[in-house]
Amino acid sequence: MSICQGKSSWPELVGASGEDAAATIERENTLVDAIIVKEGTSVIDNFSCERVWVWVNCDNVVVSIPKIG
Repeated sequence: MSICQGKSSWPELVGASGEDAAATIERENTLVDAIIVKEGTSVIDNFSCERVWVWVNCDNVVVSIPKIG
């Protein structure tokens, strides 16, 4: 069980475009901001219930399950 409110993981978005995934995430959980990040980019590592990293490859395709964190 997540300490965060609302939907917290979107496995169905692996393979989708980054923009489509971010829009879906923000529509399905209005409490989070979906942030598109290219593979290999450094990001802050603190946990936040208000953030979802959307990891994409060079073709802007989601490569890992977006989840709150």
